[in-house]
Amino acid sequence: MSRVGKNPVALPSGVTAEIKGQSFSVKGKTGSLNITLPDEIDVKVEGSSIVLAPKAKTQRHIMLWGTTKRNIQSMVTGVSVGFSKRLEIEGVGFKAAVQGKDLVLNLGFSHEIRYPVPEGITIKAEKPTTLLISGADKQRVGQVASEIRGYKKPEPYKGKGIKYEGEWIQRKEGKKK
Repeated sequence: MSRVGKNPVALPSGVTAEIKGQSFSVKGKTGSLNITLPDEIDVKVEGSSIVLAPKAKTQRHIMLWGTTKRNIQSMVTGVSVGFSKRLEIEGVGFKAAVQGKDLVLNLGFSHEIRYPVPEGITIKAEKPTTLLISGADKQRVGQVASEIRGYKKPEPYKGKGIKYEGEWIQRKEGKKK
């Protein structure tokens, strides 16, 4: 049995949940999110909590039970509080700025990189070397952060590039004479 799926998902004040067939939607102060529920799981909104139960006791049903519970928990947290990731840019002349609906990155190439900010995601350049990516959908925030980091991954010799806040880059020793 899934120990994760047994516990109900609490709905904070200001968050509403709605089920229409296999479609589940949550609305809160930071936005609204939808998900298509698997056929193997029963979902019910009871008062200020969401209760999930598998329709059978097979291994697939039980695996989907815990996964669906975590997805719904992530949606509820996203619409009530939101998710954010912070990126740090290291390197001489490397900087970032938000211009309109584009993120402009100068990463030592002969051209600047323009990244269009997706719908539902907010990017702030707190400093020219620090980016804050936030939004209601945890997966999309992580995906956008990963795409931006992919333009110039941190290299192990000088540590130049884009890295997550708190990420430790193992340094290598350079050439010896």
